[in-house]
Amino acid sequence: MVPLPSVRRADDCGAWAVVVLHGEVDLALAPALREIVDALIADGRARIVLDLEDVSFMDSSALGVLAYAMRQAEALDGALRLAGPCEQVRRMLELTGLDTVIQVFASVAAACDHPDL
Repeated sequence: MVPLPSVRRADDCGAWAVVVLHGEVDLALAPALREIVDALIADGRARIVLDLEDVSFMDSSALGVLAYAMRQAEALDGALRLAGPCEQVRRMLELTGLDTVIQVFASVAAACDHPDL
């Protein structure tokens, strides 16, 4: 059985707060993602990795939240990193140009271990 779409905080990875997403990230799930991002930013956690390994689809509302999260993190001298997107999600990131402004990594570990630029 395929798990329902979800978003949740995971254990931190060094200095990075990790958020795990599952399933289709669309208009229904985007507000929950934004809420988690807002809570992290309010706590001063501006280094955020979104684990997209189990995400099968993202719509424009989800992509908008990614852009929002990036701006919020950068406002606190932090960064947003994406980890493990499937080919379909990677293509969406490329088509929208988000892959040029948000770093994309093969895994959460790679995202956390990559040195700051």
